[in-house]
Amino acid sequence: MAKDKIAYVCSNCGQESPKWIGKCPACGQWNTFQEVRIAADTKQKAATTAAASAGHALRKNKTLRLKDISDHDDPRIDMHDEELNRVLGGGLVPGSIVLLGGEPGIGKSTLSLQTMLRLPEKKILYVSGEESAHQLKMRANRIPHEENDRFLILCENSLENIFDHIKDVQPELVIIDSIQTIMTEDVESSAGSIAQVRECASSLLRFAKTSGVPVILIGHITKEGTLAGPKILEHIVDTVIQFEGDQHYMYRILRSMKNRFGSTAELGIYEMQQSGLRQVSNPSELLLTQDHEGLSGVAISSAIEGVRPFLVETQALVSTAAYGTPQRSATGFDQRRLNMLLAVLEKRVGFKLMQKDVFINIAGGLRVTDLATDLSVIAAVLSSNVDTPIESGWCMAGEVGLSGEVRPVNRIEQRIAEAEKLGFSDIIIPKYNLQGFDAKKYHISIHPVRKVEEALRELFG
Repeated sequence: MAKDKIAYVCSNCGQESPKWIGKCPACGQWNTFQEVRIAADTKQKAATTAAASAGHALRKNKTLRLKDISDHDDPRIDMHDEELNRVLGGGLVPGSIVLLGGEPGIGKSTLSLQTMLRLPEKKILYVSGEESAHQLKMRANRIPHEENDRFLILCENSLENIFDHIKDVQPELVIIDSIQTIMTEDVESSAGSIAQVRECASSLLRFAKTSGVPVILIGHITKEGTLAGPKILEHIVDTVIQFEGDQHYMYRILRSMKNRFGSTAELGIYEMQQSGLRQVSNPSELLLTQDHEGLSGVAISSAIEGVRPFLVETQALVSTAAYGTPQRSATGFDQRRLNMLLAVLEKRVGFKLMQKDVFINIAGGLRVTDLATDLSVIAAVLSSNVDTPIESGWCMAGEVGLSGEVRPVNRIEQRIAEAEKLGFSDIIIPKYNLQGFDAKKYHISIHPVRKVEEALRELFG
C-alpha cells in the first residue's frame, strides 16, 4: 500500500514545497509553511470523484481546429435578478464555477438564498455547512417568494457525502455555503485549511466542467479584505464576485473582480431591507441627498461604473490642523489620489492646504474608482476651505492631471444625459470632450474647461 505524502504549503499564497523552508519563494513571507498530509491516491481519486460519483455523463474532449469552433455564446441561465445578471455578464453560464466573497454578515447567504428561491424552473441543491435547516427556513420565511418544490436543502460538511446526494438528486445548480467549511477525507487536516479548500474546490471544478452543472461557492474574507484560502482558489474559478458595503449603511455593492464570460467593470447595487435585498435600478436618486443646499464642501460628480452612469455626492471637510501634523483621510476614494489632487491645488492653483486637515467622503458608503470624480473632489475641498457652497443644480465630470489640466473622460454623453434626467441645470466637462457629439441636443447648460482654475471660476465666480 502506498504511503501518504507529506507536503508543506504556504498559508499565505498556497505554494508547495517538499520540505519546510523559512521564507516562501513565491510571496516572500516568513514562517508560513505548514505540514499537510495528503493521501497517496488523492489526485486519481479527486479526478474521478466529481463527475463519476455524481452520476452525470462525462464530456469527451477532442482536438479542434480554431476555425471549426463556434463563436456563439452558450445560452445563459437567467437569475431573475437584473443586478446579478449584469455583474455575471448576462446570466450564469452552464458548467461555470462562481466564487462569491464578502465580509461576515454582509448578506452573501441572503443574496444566494433569495436568488435561488426565485428560480422555480431549476432544480437547485443548496449545501450549507454553517447553518442548520431550521435557520435556513427562518431566513427563507423573511424573503417573499412563491412555493418552490425544486429547491432542496442539504446540511453537510463532507465532500464525499455531498457528491452522493448530488448523484441521487441530479440538480441543475449547486450552491456551496461556504467552501471553507467543506472537507474531504483525502486530506488529513481540518476544514478551512489551505489543503482542504484547494482539494474541495478542485473537485467541484472538475464536477462543474464535466457535468455542465454550474456551481456557486460562497467564500469568507480575511481581516485584510482578501478571500480566505489559497490564491489558487481565485485562479481556478471562472468568476469572482465581491459583495461589499458598510454594515452601518443600507446599501450593498456587488462587484466583479474576475469574469471569464464578461466585463470586470460591472457592479450591482442593492438595498438591505428586513425582507431581504432589494435591487436598486436607479442609484443616483438614492445616493444624492436633497438637503445639502446652502452647505459648503458638497459637490456632485457624474460617474460611471461598468455600463451604468450615476451621480454621486462628494463631501469634503477642511479645517486647521489641531495637533500640528495635518490629517488626510478618504472614505470611498483612493487616499493616494487625494494626496495628488491636494498637491495640484497647492502648486497649480495656489491654495495653501499644507497645515490643514482634509477629509473626503463619498456619500452612501459607495467606493468610487472612476477618475472623473477628480474634479468634484477638488471642488468640494475648495468649497469647504473658503466656506462657500456650490450652487444647486451644478455637477461635473473630469480627470485632473498633475499640471492642473482637466483631462477628457470616456462616455461623456451618458454622463450628461444622466445629469439632465435628474434635473441638473449645469455641468462642467473637459473641453476636449466637446469633439464628437452635438451639445445642442441637451437642455442642460454645458461648461467646457481646460484647467482647474477655469472650473473653479465657473463654480465660484
